[in-house]
Amino acid sequence: MGARRAMATRQTRRTRVGALRPSALIHTFGVGSVVDLPRLSAMVMGLDDWRLENAPVIEEPRLLAAIRQQEGLEHVERLHGPPQNDDRGGLTAGALESSNLIGVPVAAFPRWLLCPVCRKLAPIESGLFELRVNAVRPDQNRYVHTNCAGAKSPPTALPARFVVACENGHLDDFPWVAFAHYKTSPDDVDCAWNLRLDEIGASGEVAHIQVTCLTCDSKRRLSEAFGEKNRDNMPLCSGAHPHLREREGCTLRMRAMLLGATNSWFAVKESALSIPRHEDELMQRIHAHWSGLEAIESTSDIALLRRRGELAAFADLDDEQLLAALERYREQSDEGVAARDIRVPEWELLTGDLRRTGRDFTARAVGAPAGFEDVIERVVLVERLREVQALLGFTRVDSPFDEDNLDERRVPLGRGRVTFLPAAEVHGEGIFVQLVESAVSEWVSRSGERDAEFRAAHAAWRERRRIPDPSAGYPGLRLVLVHTFAHALMRRLALECGYSQASIRERLYALPPEDPDGPMAGVLLYTAAPDSEGTLGGLVRLGEPEELGRHLRGALRDAGLCASDPLCAEHAPDDEGITLHGAACHACLFAPETSCERGNRYLDRAVLTELITGLDLGFLPRP
Repeated sequence: MGARRAMATRQTRRTRVGALRPSALIHTFGVGSVVDLPRLSAMVMGLDDWRLENAPVIEEPRLLAAIRQQEGLEHVERLHGPPQNDDRGGLTAGALESSNLIGVPVAAFPRWLLCPVCRKLAPIESGLFELRVNAVRPDQNRYVHTNCAGAKSPPTALPARFVVACENGHLDDFPWVAFAHYKTSPDDVDCAWNLRLDEIGASGEVAHIQVTCLTCDSKRRLSEAFGEKNRDNMPLCSGAHPHLREREGCTLRMRAMLLGATNSWFAVKESALSIPRHEDELMQRIHAHWSGLEAIESTSDIALLRRRGELAAFADLDDEQLLAALERYREQSDEGVAARDIRVPEWELLTGDLRRTGRDFTARAVGAPAGFEDVIERVVLVERLREVQALLGFTRVDSPFDEDNLDERRVPLGRGRVTFLPAAEVHGEGIFVQLVESAVSEWVSRSGERDAEFRAAHAAWRERRRIPDPSAGYPGLRLVLVHTFAHALMRRLALECGYSQASIRERLYALPPEDPDGPMAGVLLYTAAPDSEGTLGGLVRLGEPEELGRHLRGALRDAGLCASDPLCAEHAPDDEGITLHGAACHACLFAPETSCERGNRYLDRAVLTELITGLDLGFLPRP
């Protein structure tokens, strides 16, 4: 692989080595993460290494405006999908040239490799390992130990399965040399290092893994590197950002972790639904292409863009007509949208006049299910929607849900000024449920005791993680209600809609009346796919009143009894800062990471129905 190689991101009829869905580069394998290839592991490199010639521009002006409001992202001009190649399947002329390696750039990481035969442990830079590239069979690209004394042919070297990271977002190779010699820096090691990594037992536990220097016979077990008590045994963090190829100062100590650990990379992302802001079809078309039209001031600008082939969507208009339309669009533009919560316009559309439809949004309202009219205000079947997701950065060790000072802990995706961000667009369908505001407000007012418990748990959670101002940022019991309602219904819908639970996502709308943009109390449950045709309608069908009522009653029965009861039912919001949920667990309410906006926090079955403990805060009528 050398210094870098391209990783394809386009969906094709033939699965390719290293191929990922575009949305995976936002949620799971974004910039700074480590991807496992068949015989290699690689890190997705920063935006400075991306070639944008083949990266499509993704238009979503509302999302772009919201991103520009965030610290460090003021200069973002565009959202780009991952670079894509014209994949026809098989090899074509010139396919082996480096200029045709179109995709997301990656580099080998970790840099330390292990020979599985002789157990030799060394970095790639040592020259002990040779890269073998198979241009026809890229799945066989690998590093081999060329001078292995224990094998007749060079064995495939494996990536070392331990790395180090810190809460400031740094990641680096495990400090093998310093650790084996009980030093805090490799510069303090006197002998010419020559390392071996042995597994003393058959379990593979760190207590049974030992690194040995064959020069001085210094030995140390890996168990001395793991855990908070052993963190003092580790050197100071090297401040490395491998995806940027740079280091910076850091005062924290390294934290040992396994390669591929789930806490090694957390996406910091933002998303927006494409909503029609104008009823006029031409205004909608301009809105969809606004990032490429924003700088136009005269017909000469239009003529230049036409010569470049960038105005094909407006071929039916002459230059004067297009310029006049742009001026009309600017006059109608809502200047305040960027400064507001990005979900406010979505809420206003879903709870308002649904006649404002477009290519990326069609919806119709239906009646509330029988028996739930007192608590459900409105149900909207969103038959077509488009969501654009953008990756803003990432964190390590601590998830973004834990961070109040997220701007400080968020690792940038590029060096210096970032002018574009990776993004992905998906099309799909969904069900929007709006709760009756008067019922929600009355329920919150009479559930003060549970609200106080969640508030105390929120403060303890933040204090335990040394987040400034522990009492700040509490979302309120209203969000606990909306969030729990979403999870309970989501799990039930997944049984029949044809999509797995990991494919259904929630979009929460929960603001109290005192909020300038409130009140809000509702949820959009939706599924989407990167295909431009979207999904097949299986989810929307279940939103019809009779079907939805059946699923709501089933969700309430499920919420009343958990397979882990009575332990689950007895779990209250924790005032010691260990957990941040009430009666909820993997057996009843927890959802996959791709589905939940809040990291499975602020959940409580007790807010929906009566539990076996007798606790009854139930907002919904009993089935």
